[in-house]
Amino acid sequence: MKNYISTVENRFVKYAKIDTTADPNSTSFPSSSIQKELGQLLVSELKLMGIKDAEMDQWGYVFGTIPNNTENLNLPTICFCSHMDTAPDCSGTNVKPIIHRNYNGEPIILPDDKSQVITTIKHPYLKEKIGDDIITASGLTLLGADDKAGIAIIMDLANHLMTNQDIPHPTIRILFTPDEEVGRGVEHLDMKKLNADFGYTLDGGVLGSLEDESFSADAVKITLEGIPAHPGYAKGKMVNAMKVISEFISTLPKDKWSPETTENREGFVHPVSIEGGMEFAKVNFIIRDHITNKLKDHEKQLEKLLKKTLKNYPKLKYTFEIKEQYRNMKEVLDTVPFVSDYAIKAMKLAGINPKPKIIRGGTDGSRLSFMGLPCPNIFTGEMAIHSRQEFVSIQDMEKATRTLVELVQIWTQHN
Repeated sequence: MKNYISTVENRFVKYAKIDTTADPNSTSFPSSSIQKELGQLLVSELKLMGIKDAEMDQWGYVFGTIPNNTENLNLPTICFCSHMDTAPDCSGTNVKPIIHRNYNGEPIILPDDKSQVITTIKHPYLKEKIGDDIITASGLTLLGADDKAGIAIIMDLANHLMTNQDIPHPTIRILFTPDEEVGRGVEHLDMKKLNADFGYTLDGGVLGSLEDESFSADAVKITLEGIPAHPGYAKGKMVNAMKVISEFISTLPKDKWSPETTENREGFVHPVSIEGGMEFAKVNFIIRDHITNKLKDHEKQLEKLLKKTLKNYPKLKYTFEIKEQYRNMKEVLDTVPFVSDYAIKAMKLAGINPKPKIIRGGTDGSRLSFMGLPCPNIFTGEMAIHSRQEFVSIQDMEKATRTLVELVQIWTQHN
């Protein structure tokens, strides 16, 4: 890439320091107002690049356009998307990014909590990054590479294209979303306003990975209504909802059907929270499988286990609520295979070995694909996400930018 001066390092470090933790218990959108602080910064930076229509809407979505600079006005519009929020699993407050130059393969001891040691044994991918410049947090927080690495890459691309306007490309729409980590990332997205034909999320892991197949996902909420009584006079009367729901959870298989016992395309049923007391108790599950039709099978089996437990408590009432979360993007992307093919070709042109992968999870791209924007997921280098040992290679981020530069040029040849 001629005239490429990388800005990903400085951008990423700046973005990582801004707390954008999503709040799963919030009913507002975005779930935490602090996410808008990063959004406002990104809008300012896009405008400084010369992207005149950069804006953040009332919901916290950041938009920007890099206009088509070719003679072919019929080219599709391409969207690049990353999310601004970080996971609530680990603190994102007062993140202190540390750059480990020319990583030598030795354990990385994080200074603010020396019990946090990043090693090539725990993280085998790190062995492939010897000689790279690695960014970590200081040991007390996550880093936020998920997905501020993606944001830095897209911003680096925008900066490069606006600085080097002789690089041919179609119209490019930039989209940064809030609340991806709590499953609400595109809940209020105006697709007409986005006005794009095809897209790519920048939210993947290892160098060269391209993910065009995700889980399909449902959520299940089970509520039990117990029979209350004064504990001093409860014999033969009380049925404690919390105890019964705990008994039900204990009937889940120990050797299969769970995140800790499955891999590859195997689905699972996973209790994620439980709350309540004597009179009412509730447990929330996530249901996952790469084959959408299997979700119903998992849900039927789960309700069957519940009913089996409740045979011993015939007076108890329950509700079993199912909510669709997202679906396997592969169902959409198989209808437009060139979208993934172009990304693979771009990686090869950038000197990167493509590694098609499946996602044991979902991204904004999963939902966007079913909202009319076919959207596979491209690597950023983010690793050990949602943890205090999260890290990212600067060189991986730079190679992602190079891939996107090749990719936008490939789209100018689309018929």
